[in-house]
Amino acid sequence: MSRAQRWTAAGVLSLSLLVIVMDLTVLNIAIPDLAEDLRPSSTQLLWIVDSYSLVLAGVLVSVSAIGDRWGRRKMLMAGYGVFGAASALASSADSAEAVIAIRSVLGLGAAMIMPTTLSMLRTVFQDPKERATALALWASVAGIGAAIGPLVGGALLEAFSWRSAFLVNVPLMVVALLAALLMLPEARSARPGAWDVVAALQSLVGMVALVWSLKHFAKEQSILVGESWAALAVGMALLTLFVRRCLANEHPFLDLRLFKRPQFTAGVVAALGAVLALAAAMLLLAQWMQLVEGYSPIEAGVRLVPSALAGAVAAGISPWLASKLGARNVLAGSLALGAAGMVLICAAPRELHYPTVLVALVMVGAGTGALALGSAMIMSGTPEDRAGNAAAIEEVAYDFGNVLGVAILGSVAALLYRAGLEGDHVLGGLQQELAGAVGESVGNAVAIAGELGQPAIAQAAAVEFTHALEVTSMIGGLTLFAVAALVYLLTPRDVDVTQQH
Repeated sequence: MSRAQRWTAAGVLSLSLLVIVMDLTVLNIAIPDLAEDLRPSSTQLLWIVDSYSLVLAGVLVSVSAIGDRWGRRKMLMAGYGVFGAASALASSADSAEAVIAIRSVLGLGAAMIMPTTLSMLRTVFQDPKERATALALWASVAGIGAAIGPLVGGALLEAFSWRSAFLVNVPLMVVALLAALLMLPEARSARPGAWDVVAALQSLVGMVALVWSLKHFAKEQSILVGESWAALAVGMALLTLFVRRCLANEHPFLDLRLFKRPQFTAGVVAALGAVLALAAAMLLLAQWMQLVEGYSPIEAGVRLVPSALAGAVAAGISPWLASKLGARNVLAGSLALGAAGMVLICAAPRELHYPTVLVALVMVGAGTGALALGSAMIMSGTPEDRAGNAAAIEEVAYDFGNVLGVAILGSVAALLYRAGLEGDHVLGGLQQELAGAVGESVGNAVAIAGELGQPAIAQAAAVEFTHALEVTSMIGGLTLFAVAALVYLLTPRDVDVTQQH
């Protein structure tokens, strides 16, 4: 391929990721309007939120393996078709069950698109130096998608119904499909691993069971949940069998021997650890802005933009920084910068307000932006015929880190919030049922305070939620510091992402 063709392909692949990332944030903003319109039960609402990530986690490995054989461009185009068709069905969705089904199919489409964009970049860019720059572009565009998603979502919801958050994907997927058809080369693995039905089923059921158990623990906010432990045991057992089966096979379904390369392992640890630490904190910050500070969804979205923009800039300059300071120093140092930003939320000497949060968000965004460097480390240590395997492992790390972070840190925040409200004199005069609802979430507290005309309830809840946010951010920050140290130790001193190792 000529240089112009390579960078055109990089643009198409990066814009594909932008649409997916943007769509995730748009849908998050649409959930409240959707719930008001369809009136789902609490269980149905949970499945509307969770079905996407459950399907995504379950099929990532199998979809990447199929793409290695069938053709990565074909897989990408099929993913566009699935994602667009599922989005179009939203126009006729009139029940919670229909939305759950649509979200599940969207998860399948995203699993077909996300790792394939990464593996195709490995195939298109044979020169490691060019590849590092292309991966920086890929990550920068993803950061821009995260920034504009809330703005697009807020604007759509102010003008149209929640269905617009789905329907906006349809023309975008049509454009992506045409661009892929005209501009992307086909690519397959020269030596794909043996297709293994047993391994595929083990990875599917094992990942779904594991992710579901973690989400269920978080929902119940208790470790004394029998069905969660049962699902966790099933998931861990099946994934253990999957790992043993892959390691015992000369041509495995998923090549886990890639972890023998220290820089590959360091890149995966950076992806998983960073998302684990940040997922819950960013979710809590979005709630804090709307429910404590009183911003509208679009106003909160605007105030989250600096973090995404800082991440996009950091991703763009990370290869240059790595050439000057060393990849190990830049990746570990960036994670430490993000950790310091999270700690700042708790360590600020005065009452928490947006100016402090703004500084923290920029630090966090700049810190995580260098994860593009982690992707370059993963791919520079991976043979071309294992690009699909590497991409699947990286995407699983991101997805699992997100689930684990929300499950653990989100549960910690909820427990701190509830414990802080226990015994509060403001709640002493409420009926037990209302007091319990206030303790479930700050959103409930604001709604009940409005209904009863007692602003003191919302004020007490705001104080305790802010405290929970601060402590959870401190825990996440300390976790991210530990991840930064581990990444520094794992990464070889002389690793160079501009060279193929």
